[in-house]
Amino acid sequence: MAKSSSSSTLAPDTAWLGRGRHLGPEPERDVRRNLIALKAAGVIDDFLDLDPVEAARSTDMFPRDASADPGPSARRLFEARWRVADGVTVRAQLTTYEPESRRASGAGEVGWVLAAEAERGWEPSWPSPATVFWPDSDQVAWDHDTVAGVRLRTANYLPKDDGDLRHVLRDCARRSWFVHVVVHEAMTPDARGRRPVTAFLPPSLRHRVIEHRATPDQALIADFAMKRELGVGLPRGGAVVLPPTPPVEGYDAERFTVRDVFLDGTEPTELLLKIGEYASLPRPLPVDAEQALTRLRQGWHLLTPEEELVHARAMVTRYAKALEAMTASCDLYREAAESALAALAEATGGDGTDRAAALPAAPAAEPETSPLKAFTKTLGLFRGQNR
Repeated sequence: MAKSSSSSTLAPDTAWLGRGRHLGPEPERDVRRNLIALKAAGVIDDFLDLDPVEAARSTDMFPRDASADPGPSARRLFEARWRVADGVTVRAQLTTYEPESRRASGAGEVGWVLAAEAERGWEPSWPSPATVFWPDSDQVAWDHDTVAGVRLRTANYLPKDDGDLRHVLRDCARRSWFVHVVVHEAMTPDARGRRPVTAFLPPSLRHRVIEHRATPDQALIADFAMKRELGVGLPRGGAVVLPPTPPVEGYDAERFTVRDVFLDGTEPTELLLKIGEYASLPRPLPVDAEQALTRLRQGWHLLTPEEELVHARAMVTRYAKALEAMTASCDLYREAAESALAALAEATGGDGTDRAAALPAAPAAEPETSPLKAFTKTLGLFRGQNR
């Protein structure tokens, strides 16, 4: 997938968006198995497994934005619907992609984009949409960022080389959809301290945040590189939430810097509060994220029975208006033709009937593209699927 720039549209507080790479074999099988298990356990209400091309064709005949189509590199489209606190419905789409790099070099990776939206503002305590589709297992490598060598659910140690370090920071700020946090180890931690601090975050926020670690001897080089690339410093033994590019309104380096983080296995309360505060800031949607949200809203297939009824009624109304417009157009054409014949007769001193054949006939709808025929065919398919 191509790098994305930001749009002028702010991310709605009802949405959860993620993008990454799956580095293991058969990613669609991993998704399919997880969805089947969650439906059997009653965790989700239902799901669909769709071919993207057929999904685009089967989406209703209402006009849609071109960005609602997943594009030619899409491999598979999954939809799931579940309920969270107080019966709030969440709808989500996961699309897997064949990256350009794989088609060119045969590298073993598949890109994915996930868009979820709730009926009201998203709460961090809700289940993570990522683990509705992907198994929450270290054995399934679905959690790699689009930035090479960076992944969720672990502490990513910064490169030792200054040039590589700056390159990673720059890519994370410009290309990644995730929130990035850098933590400096004041001293080499034990096993408890090596546990990612992101593990303490609530479920929905946990898979939106990537943690980077600077080793004790990287204090100066990491601080220098971050100031040079992003304009923020890294306190010795502390942490900072990195700003994205372009910057987010309301971001201030001091506001999102923590001076002391104790990596002893205890919950880093102050840092977690800073991360949650940063994640709630209004921020522009990357262009690819805006398109994913459009696909979710305009290209949704997993309808409830009530939604199918509303959908069918809307189609009836639409095609009734289309037929009315066609009838009015034919009437106007007929009136214009009669006026032209009358004017011709008056100009030639005759009735002009011998020249009627010279006038173009009223346009007739093509049988194969007639909205009425398409609507009838759609309803026939709908009745056949529900027998």
